[in-house]
Amino acid sequence: MENIIIRKVSRRDNKGLANLIRTVFDEFNAPHQATVYTDPTTDNLSEVFRNEKSILWVADFLGEPIGCCGVYPTKGLNEKCAELVKFYLFNEFRGKGIGKILLNKSIDSAQKLGYTQLYLESLPHFSGAVKTYSKLGFRSLSNPLGNSGHTACNIWMLKDLKYKKE
Repeated sequence: MENIIIRKVSRRDNKGLANLIRTVFDEFNAPHQATVYTDPTTDNLSEVFRNEKSILWVADFLGEPIGCCGVYPTKGLNEKCAELVKFYLFNEFRGKGIGKILLNKSIDSAQKLGYTQLYLESLPHFSGAVKTYSKLGFRSLSNPLGNSGHTACNIWMLKDLKYKKE
């Protein structure tokens, strides 16, 4: 799509990304408590993703964040396993291939960072995304992995990755 740039998160994105995440949760009537909605790190994502084993990709439209997706070494996960996190896109930008670009860039980044598995947590409210994850090779788990603190999530998935050099 014209005028869309995919780039790494920056400090100027913090307010816009927090708004994006909460807007998507409200749109899908997803729970606020024990999710990313009320997680205090949601308001300061540029700081969170300073971790050298993490990355957050932002879809930028005319200087404003309209989508994001990344990988993060969530506490409690095996050191070779990262979590696919913060996959959100404003409604008016869905169905244009932007989400697919963000997802594939995040999976590619996880491989380049040396991860051999990618884990994710979701909610039934986001069934469209869950179908996409399945198509990309994520398989359902019966229990959560790690300690994201997002205990309201009740869909857990895992994908095996192949190592990819820079």
